[in-house]
Amino acid sequence: MTPAAAILAVSSDVAGDEWNAYVRQHPLGTVDHCWEWRRVFSEVFGHRSEYVAARRGGAIVGVLPLVLFRSRMFGRSVISLPMLNYGGLLADDEAVHDALLAEAERVGRAFGARYVELRHRSRMTSLPVREHKVSVLLSLPDTAATLWDSLDRKVRNQIRKAQKSDFTVESGGAPLVNRFYQVFAENMRDLGTPVYSRQLFRMVAEQFAERAAFHVISLAGRPVAAGVTLLHNDTILVPWASSLRSYRHLCPNMLLYRTMIEHAISTGARTFDFGRSSADAGTLSFKLQWGARAEPQSWEYLLLTATELPEHGPVNPRFSRAIEAWKRLPLGIANAIGPAIVRQIP
Repeated sequence: MTPAAAILAVSSDVAGDEWNAYVRQHPLGTVDHCWEWRRVFSEVFGHRSEYVAARRGGAIVGVLPLVLFRSRMFGRSVISLPMLNYGGLLADDEAVHDALLAEAERVGRAFGARYVELRHRSRMTSLPVREHKVSVLLSLPDTAATLWDSLDRKVRNQIRKAQKSDFTVESGGAPLVNRFYQVFAENMRDLGTPVYSRQLFRMVAEQFAERAAFHVISLAGRPVAAGVTLLHNDTILVPWASSLRSYRHLCPNMLLYRTMIEHAISTGARTFDFGRSSADAGTLSFKLQWGARAEPQSWEYLLLTATELPEHGPVNPRFSRAIEAWKRLPLGIANAIGPAIVRQIP
């Protein structure tokens, strides 16, 4: 046993401020690793979590947020992190990695989970992996004018088209949650996806009050495109963005993304993170046209009782049939029953 390993201790005895301080200084830390999500998982989705920290000499040298995910559809699993873009290990060295993985296995087996899923931005372990998702990242210039000059002519023309359509633009905090949700909920129904509850976005606005912004594009008073941005260090992440299909010929989504990217530049951010996309999705092309780059994600798995990697996406026949049925629901019904269903989907 090495001296470093001999003094390594792992436990869930950690305070939120201490946790966040480690996440902020770690080069792979993201807003999704932050302590505030623990309350969101509990109060919005009803999921218990274990936020595990490794220490040497009392100082944190690694963290691993774990959500104990109980689903009638998919059984029990431990996920880092469900519903979000990122998660997984943050650690100072390989010994810390190993200690945190051992604790994740212990938590998973005690919970009766079939597997532990770690949503890493890149390969972190030798565990079985799926690389079906990519992060889409745009390096930001110092000024909005420089950004405009760098854009492809087609992109600039689509933005100009939106600017000629009498859209209004709003950016702010909690007062815009309802207007954002009006767009988001209708778009999710049209995609065949159960919608999150309005409570999720109210809590995001509350928990990330100094870092969250809601952006809404409206026409004649009606919200037609909307998105959320979250600031972490020098990165702005877009976890959710939507536009209404019936208005897309006017390109409000182009004006929305220009607004969000210029907001990021105004904060001094150096990277605009469009969030994850499936490697073969049409949304990936939309994001890349802004000059962004795609970086493969690595979702790594500790298989406990499961014998193969899980598949919860549209390629699952059971899931694809449900998507098509959901698209045909009246919006009011979809909004009423969606939150109870989506909490079952990691």
